[in-house]
Amino acid sequence: MPFQAVAQLLARFRDLGATRVFCKHLFENDNAKQQIYLGGSFEVLSFFPFDEVTEHPGLKEPNFKAPIDLRWVDVDSCERAQGAQLILYPKYPEVRLSGFLAGCKTAPSKYLQPVPKAARKGKDGRVLVFGTTPDKITLAFLAPGTSAIASELLEKFVTAPPDGLFLELTVPTGSNTTRAVLLATLRQIHKAGFHWSRKLDGKGGPVPYSARNGGGYTLEALLGIKPNAGAVPDFMGWEIKAYSSDRVTLMTPEPKGGFYGERGVEAFVMKYGHDTANGTRYFTGSHKVDVMSAGSGLTLVVRGFNAVDGKVTDVNGAICLIDERGKEAASWPFSQLMVHWNKKHAFAAYVPFISKKEPPEYKYESPVLLGEHTEFPKYLAALSQKAVIFDPGSKVTNPGTSHSKVKARSQFRISVRNLPLLYKTLIAESLKG
Repeated sequence: MPFQAVAQLLARFRDLGATRVFCKHLFENDNAKQQIYLGGSFEVLSFFPFDEVTEHPGLKEPNFKAPIDLRWVDVDSCERAQGAQLILYPKYPEVRLSGFLAGCKTAPSKYLQPVPKAARKGKDGRVLVFGTTPDKITLAFLAPGTSAIASELLEKFVTAPPDGLFLELTVPTGSNTTRAVLLATLRQIHKAGFHWSRKLDGKGGPVPYSARNGGGYTLEALLGIKPNAGAVPDFMGWEIKAYSSDRVTLMTPEPKGGFYGERGVEAFVMKYGHDTANGTRYFTGSHKVDVMSAGSGLTLVVRGFNAVDGKVTDVNGAICLIDERGKEAASWPFSQLMVHWNKKHAFAAYVPFISKKEPPEYKYESPVLLGEHTEFPKYLAALSQKAVIFDPGSKVTNPGTSHSKVKARSQFRISVRNLPLLYKTLIAESLKG
């Protein structure tokens, strides 16, 4: 027996682990031959879990591709489509879903066949529902135009139209959304006042922490987040950023290209860094796009992005550090940064804090800034406007000896006042009361 109502479908998605569900009203040219159009911006990437993006510059329409683990769901089945992937066309821009029927016997193939161009009228009655899980699975269900579920969902499109690319549906796990749960938890942390500095160990237990960056670790520990550098959000789909000054760190990806990518961080610091009185060699300096850094002598540039119209113009584009001879000292390919940015920053909470030194304690203040909905071109635009800066802190201690130690720290930062450049919405939410 097929699903009889949206509530039944949502319960099925919940039982399969979905924590976020959203849907799209399809057009007649959304089919297996012409692919499924998901949206006209790279914000689409923030909805789907994926592990990599690859560049395909030699095609008639150069693009990026991101494979996804897509599984078609029915009342008693959940089967994977073997070739599902997101295709990103920067020229337009737009994102499409392809390969969504390959190797999947239970896929709704008969409802995804091409319609002759002369017979197309625009949107039809089909609604495609997606659910995403913490273990990077994308669940999918197609409601045919004649079905009760499609009728119910189309009514939702009328009464509560999408605020963006998709219509979000509430997963029946209780009355609270992830946003509400996050705010409720942060209010409890704020109300408790100062917290002793800590971080979670490998087993999830709190241990004292005395280093200067304890503000972020302590907040993560209070939220039950183990320290991680992976490209996944921290808390129920939200990236958590604690800050105590005007600047906040956005991400810390290590370069994959240039001299740095070829030789590694130690060789890079030894070549482009500077010595200090204590014998440590540092690579530091504030780097803004198209301005030579007084600290390093390198210039940050963005290749393959048109800052005027906000479009990626080259799928081989990258953020680069260029030395005085025009050589590429380091580079971050767009494909690398796109994964990190869209997966970690689709939803982000920026939490201010104050501190005490002896013993180290932290108090998390109000309001918290909630950034929702972003896309990679917004990040590139803010970088091009010099709002985002590269502010590294890599070092080599005891260089040239058997006791040398290397620390990599490639961080991109932004002033809190410039955060609105990165998100469709940035809302200040009070933690008082």
